[in-house]
Amino acid sequence: MLYIDAWLLAIIIIIVIILLFLVVIWVVHAHQRKIAAGSEELVGRKAVVEIALGPKGVVLVEGERWTAVVDKGRVEPEEEVIITGVDGLQLMVTRKQ
Repeated sequence: MLYIDAWLLAIIIIIVIILLFLVVIWVVHAHQRKIAAGSEELVGRKAVVEIALGPKGVVLVEGERWTAVVDKGRVEPEEEVIITGVDGLQLMVTRKQ
């Protein structure tokens, strides 16, 4: 007959309880997070100019290329801009202060 030491059994039960507790915390946290999907979530984020905006050009947002229009002036490549709006697949941006 198989004999398991009481201490070993207690340690296994404690580890399983801790793992279950961590999974429950992770699931609760995942359900409480705000959904971050869609172009509307881009408003307020920073973008880096890839092709000069004068007023129309291309910016990089989290590794994605977007067509963008700056509200005034000209913005050169590598400068940062702030996304102020979204119109279809085109971003409205303003120069970062």
